[in-house]
Amino acid sequence: MSDLPSYIEIHEEGPREGFQFEKTIYPLADRVALVDALSRTGLKQIQVASFVNPKRVPQMADAAELFAHIEKVPGVAHTALWLNENGFRQAAGARNVDLKGILLFYASNAFALQNNGRTAEAMLQQQDDWIRLYDEAGVPIQAAYIMTAFGCNLQGDVPVSAVTDQVRWIVDRFKEDRRPLPAIYLADTVGWAVPTEIERRIGAVREVVPDARIGLHLHDTRGSGPASFYAALRMGVDLFDSSVAGLGGCPFAGHENGAAAGNVCTEDMVFMAHEMGIATGVDLDALIEAARLAERIIGRPLGGRVMHSGSLKQFRVRHQ
Repeated sequence: MSDLPSYIEIHEEGPREGFQFEKTIYPLADRVALVDALSRTGLKQIQVASFVNPKRVPQMADAAELFAHIEKVPGVAHTALWLNENGFRQAAGARNVDLKGILLFYASNAFALQNNGRTAEAMLQQQDDWIRLYDEAGVPIQAAYIMTAFGCNLQGDVPVSAVTDQVRWIVDRFKEDRRPLPAIYLADTVGWAVPTEIERRIGAVREVVPDARIGLHLHDTRGSGPASFYAALRMGVDLFDSSVAGLGGCPFAGHENGAAAGNVCTEDMVFMAHEMGIATGVDLDALIEAARLAERIIGRPLGGRVMHSGSLKQFRVRHQ
C-alpha cells in the first residue's frame, strides 16, 4: 500500500518525555516557557508532564504546579500521562489538565514488569478497571497504546502475534460495549522499528481491524526513526507522537550505557511532511524557535536536524 495522507496530526511529547528522561531537574519557569512556546506553533496536543511516583521520577514531582502555570491557548490540549489510579486522580484534580483517556498494553512481559511492576497479562486484565474509571469520571477513551510493539531491550524480539493479540482484545472489548474504537498506537518504546517492520506490523493490525485509526510512537534510538516515519506515511498513517528537538527517551528501557534517543523529532517530521506536500497545521519557523529554546534550557546540543540547519524557506526566498 502506498497512499500518502494529505494531512497528519502530530502530538508533542517533549515537555513530558524529554524532561522526565533528564537527570537534572530544570527550573519550573523554563519548562513553562517551553510549553507556552510550543502552544503557539499550531500543535493541537502537547503532553506537558506525568503524574507518577516522585521517588522514581523526581523530575515530574511538580507536575501539578507546572500545569498551573502554563498559558491555556484555545484549540490546544495540554495532556498528562499516568500509570495508575492515584496518578489519574492527581491529574484530574490539577488545573489546566485536559484529560484524555488512554489504555496501556504491553507486548513485552519484561518491560511491563520494569515499567509498571506488573506482568503484561496483569496489565491486560486491569483494562476493565480503567474503562470503568474513565466512564465514572466522564473521560473519553481516545487512545490505546501497545508498548514495545516492535521489540524490547529487556526481552528481545517481540512476535507480531503479541501485538495482534492485544489488538483483538481491544476490538472485542469495545465492540462488546458498543463504544467507538480508540486510536490504536504501536509504540516503538526502545527504538527497534525499521521500515519493513513498520509495514509488517501495521499490515497485521489492519488485517485484524481494517478501519482502525493507527498511530505511531516512534523513537530514534538507533537512527531509523525518520525512515520508519516515512514508511508509515506510505502506509497511510496520519497520527504520530514526537518530541521537540528530539528530547527524551525511556528511563526504564535497559539501554546500554544508559543512552537512549528520544521520540522522532517534531520539527524534522514537520519539515519532511511539508516538503512532501503533507499539511500539519504547524508553523515550522515557530517550532524551530521552540526547539532552540529547548536546547538552551537543556544546555547541550540536541539531536534535531532542522533546528540547526533551518528550513528551506530562506534559500527559496534568496533565489526567487
